Amino acid sequence: MLNRFVSIQSLHTAVLALLACCCTSYALSEPSAGWALPGGSQGGGHFSTATQITPDNVSDLEIAWVHRSGDFRQGDNFLDGLSGTKPLQSSWQATPILIEDQLVICTPFNRIIAVDASTGEERWSFAPDINLDAFGMPRCRGVTQWQDDRVTAGDVCHNVVIAPLMDARIVGLDALTGDRCTFGDKETLDLSVGLGPYQEGFYMLNTPPVIVNNTLITGGSIADNITTKVPSGVIRSYDLLSGDLLWAWEPLGDPAQRSAGTTEESENSAESVPSSSQQDTDDPPDLAYQRGTTNSWSFLSVDPNLGLVYVPTGNTSPDYYGGQREGLDFYSSSVVALRIDTGEVAWHFQTVHHDIWDFDVPSQPTFFDWEREGEPVLGLAQTTKQGYVFLLNRETGEPLFPVTETAMPQGAVAGDFTAPTQPVPSKPRSLFELPGDNDLLWGLTPWDKGACADTLEKVRYEGPFTPPATEGALHMPSAFGGHNWGGPAIDSVRGKLIVNTLHMGTILQLLPREECGPEAGPDPVAPGAFILEPGEGTPYCNRRWLGFVSPLGIPCTPPPWGTLASIDLQTGEVDWQVPLGTTRDMAPFPFWFIQGSPNLGGPVATASGLTFIGATADHFLRAFETETGVELWKGRLPTSGHGLPITYQLQEDSAQYVVIAAGGHAVLGTPPGDHLIAFKLPDKK
Repeated sequence: MLNRFVSIQSLHTAVLALLACCCTSYALSEPSAGWALPGGSQGGGHFSTATQITPDNVSDLEIAWVHRSGDFRQGDNFLDGLSGTKPLQSSWQATPILIEDQLVICTPFNRIIAVDASTGEERWSFAPDINLDAFGMPRCRGVTQWQDDRVTAGDVCHNVVIAPLMDARIVGLDALTGDRCTFGDKETLDLSVGLGPYQEGFYMLNTPPVIVNNTLITGGSIADNITTKVPSGVIRSYDLLSGDLLWAWEPLGDPAQRSAGTTEESENSAESVPSSSQQDTDDPPDLAYQRGTTNSWSFLSVDPNLGLVYVPTGNTSPDYYGGQREGLDFYSSSVVALRIDTGEVAWHFQTVHHDIWDFDVPSQPTFFDWEREGEPVLGLAQTTKQGYVFLLNRETGEPLFPVTETAMPQGAVAGDFTAPTQPVPSKPRSLFELPGDNDLLWGLTPWDKGACADTLEKVRYEGPFTPPATEGALHMPSAFGGHNWGGPAIDSVRGKLIVNTLHMGTILQLLPREECGPEAGPDPVAPGAFILEPGEGTPYCNRRWLGFVSPLGIPCTPPPWGTLASIDLQTGEVDWQVPLGTTRDMAPFPFWFIQGSPNLGGPVATASGLTFIGATADHFLRAFETETGVELWKGRLPTSGHGLPITYQLQEDSAQYVVIAAGGHAVLGTPPGDHLIAFKLPDKK
């Protein structure tokens, strides 16, 4: 995406990192405002009670300290790396957590590091033995923590850092020393058990699990569009005291409906076409879970009072052709509420029927409080790649505002089908579709716009949910969103949901199997480099351009390409939606004036009325006034910051810090980096 446009950025731009901080701590001294979990709480929300930094003084923020891990790789950006000449550059998407007076974070290489939260001085690190060459784009989105009450406070392995590793292991580390902690007699939790043989890199742990009491629950990340035989997307629960598996939930749907090849009788599901089974009869004996099923790669949430864990699900493999699924996508692209004790399904809400667009649910199901006719309601907000925000009752899964089954374009490739309707919330409105008259095509010059028009004439486009096609199809939004893994912030003081949106499209072309050779056809339908994904086990491979762009790499759709918006949770109305970022660092001067940058990441809200966010392709951390959407401050970074910023205050009379990891992103073409950066107000004289 944008790689040619991005590649003309100044080679002298430095690489920097931001990721900020707030964590509630356990034993020694509880922070005045903490950040104990990556999402801020067990139900996400990215909210801090800190009030020292306000709309009135935020413009005074300055860098307090910088930590550099050394863990980054130059490599190629995503599309240039397809040539295979060099590995992909590293991409840092991690969020630190605060444990007592130190921040703990993982690097793209899965090294776990603890730094002093006031100075950035490194205290300890743990480097796992991982073959980094097996992972195209090494990544880690964070760690979490657990308290073992069998161990005396202050002793080794009382506070334990729980770290997911790319090679399907989970390790425990003492929070104060980095020493290894075991789970009963088990040194690690090995999630490769039961998956059968698979190629290294096809199953990964990139996102920290959820923990409630002594129970750990996790999904896993599956390689996209490779084969129907990738490992299972099973959700598993473990006893941290013994390391034993408690339960496993496979997202298989109703067996009777799957054997009939349809799930049309079920609410929020669509008809499926029978084809060849995804489970071979000659599978190896160590295969306990069905291959290719829906997975959950993003952050889970847990409500101990309701006894439910909330799972955002992705797609049955592969993403863009579903003719072979036989009803296995019953739970795809859904929010699924499982009972913590048993793994049984309490309810599920499907956001996309028979998803053949890679519109998996990408972000943490986020809790908020709501009111109906004077009665309190436990709410759940789910942002989606389509740009829709579904507001649900988290006890029942029922929508808080009407959701309409809306007719969408029909006509899939041979062997597949499209669901006749898709769920569209009445409130809030789509954040991807901006109000007013908006032309589909745009160009920096008339020639550029004309080239975009030529590309559009070659491909199929009928608005949202245009099905994949052999001639090529424009997908608006793309598989990157809309919204992505960063998720929303909830300002619980003001009753607002704040979320960033990517406003771009991609082009996808399905190729019949006989055309899936090394060249994949002599006449690509769009300019620029593309990904060829095999989709083995189906009649098609696919060719994917990561952006709908001109020959110069400039987006063909009009700016803003990124926005930040606020939604009133009680009324469902959009309060404001403003451009997020600029084209600085994407293009040479004087082309810095375009408002609204491609973005991946998420916001953080504070009780004082501020929203902090990095995420953009330009190299800044920004602060917005939550009530109005006015940008109040931006701090320059060495490179883009795509982790979640956090904020914390160790004591009532000490400084409030805002921290972000700035490490760039291979897909956005921003330079790699290893900077963990903290900002604070100047010391009082």
